Amino acid sequence: MKVDVLVAEIGSTTTVVNAFQDINTDHPVFWAQGQAPTSVMDGDVRIGLQGAIDDLCQKMGIESLEYNEMLATSSAAGGLKMTVHGLVYDMTAKAAKEAALGAGGIIHYITAGRLRRTDLQKIKDIRPNLILIAGGVDFGERDTAIYNAEMIRSLNLGVPVIYAGNVENQDEMKLIFDEESGSRLYLVENVYPKIDDLNVEPAREVIQGAFEDHIIHAPGMEHVRDMVNGPIIPTPGAVMECTKLLNDCIGDVVTIDVGGATTDVHSVCEESDLVARIMTSPEPKAKRTVEGDLGVYVNQKNIVEIIGREELEEDLPGVDLDKVMAEYKAIPKNDQERAYVERLTKEAVIRSVERHAGQIRYIYGPSGRSTVAEGKDLTQVKYIIGTGGALTRLPHRVEIMEEIAKHNETGLLLFPSESAQILVDNDYIMASLGVLSRKYREGAIRLLEQSLNFKFPSEEERANRGKPAYLAELERLEAERLEKERIEEEHRKHLEEEGWECVDGQYRKKLTEEEKQLEEADDRPVKCAFERERC
Repeated sequence: MKVDVLVAEIGSTTTVVNAFQDINTDHPVFWAQGQAPTSVMDGDVRIGLQGAIDDLCQKMGIESLEYNEMLATSSAAGGLKMTVHGLVYDMTAKAAKEAALGAGGIIHYITAGRLRRTDLQKIKDIRPNLILIAGGVDFGERDTAIYNAEMIRSLNLGVPVIYAGNVENQDEMKLIFDEESGSRLYLVENVYPKIDDLNVEPAREVIQGAFEDHIIHAPGMEHVRDMVNGPIIPTPGAVMECTKLLNDCIGDVVTIDVGGATTDVHSVCEESDLVARIMTSPEPKAKRTVEGDLGVYVNQKNIVEIIGREELEEDLPGVDLDKVMAEYKAIPKNDQERAYVERLTKEAVIRSVERHAGQIRYIYGPSGRSTVAEGKDLTQVKYIIGTGGALTRLPHRVEIMEEIAKHNETGLLLFPSESAQILVDNDYIMASLGVLSRKYREGAIRLLEQSLNFKFPSEEERANRGKPAYLAELERLEAERLEKERIEEEHRKHLEEEGWECVDGQYRKKLTEEEKQLEEADDRPVKCAFERERC
């Protein structure tokens, strides 16, 4: 058996492969899925990949499986560990952080201003896979980023470095991170080129490219290219890619991924005009947040503490909490465990969206009270997407996501409204489709429709959605003009076929030779038989 594309999701504990057929047609097929324990820690990722393929073959009753291409996402080998260093926390450091998170990075440390000895020690202890340096608007402050780069160079970590700060420093960075430094340097556009101007997408693309360069040299991943012949991107970055694809197709959207260890929230949406007028600082259109304490298995005790033991017992009457917490192992096996995990998932969803979204605040000053907005505005979100094991498999997953809007009792949280539609990634393939969309965009869109059980607008409707009103009006007028010209041309052809001709902008029956001579002698055009008789 041969399939078009296999997409592998290489996790820290489990490797999943998803097989897709007819990827270049209007009806692509999610054919099958297999999984096996990840073997990165055993020293060879290929063992887990082959195990997942073998599991798929067993499920489908086939002896072997061949494929034209294999793509991959990975959070194995520690994922993409990053440290981020900027000038001012709320400006360049924040912009660099947004770029790293949106690319799928796991940020272990953020600094603002000049690096201290304690900062350098933490960077050495973390041993990041990638270091991102920013700082200074273009043609603004230069010294801090240069100083930080020199300090990082002195650590001799041999770690790739991305510079996304003041453009004037790029030549300096080339001298600091030369071949002798052992660190590969990636230069990219400034993430904060002007005050209140975020420019994170170029850095995100470079971060994902740097991740692919790095991951194939990570312990246990050295032979990944023996099987994977397409792109490899961080798994969270792949979910963000899929969320951005959804935004292109259906508009403002937020994706919630509740996992065993963390809960990720990805939003791709514009702020409302009203909120934009009172925002204190800019937010990126595509934003990702990671809540490392909100996992429904590894970090279940953290969520229990957030809820409170007494409240949890009231919410789950008849559930033996001590027994459930002792026996629950990643996947709920009975009604009591399902009720317990659903309550944890509800808390993880609400808390993660609360931390991701912004809010309205009142500030009091000499001139009285003023209203400001801080953080990401989700009020324009039209669709809430659930992915991850909890939000694709639990019985009450839709009801859990419906609780988001209900949680905004004060109306001061910039949450989606109750009109936002709930969709579920039923096939649990958003990460796979994120990497698939890089090469097979239309195929990924069709597969998304199938997984979400939701028909997207046509390509023409998608192209017209979100255009400025004046542009849409100009296009409408142009279409009317072209239609009018088409009708007039058809009318002209019909009249000519019937023996009429156009003279001085008016149509008349064609004249005989005698009538033409009369007209020339009279020096006046003969417009019609009726007019000649009258004259």
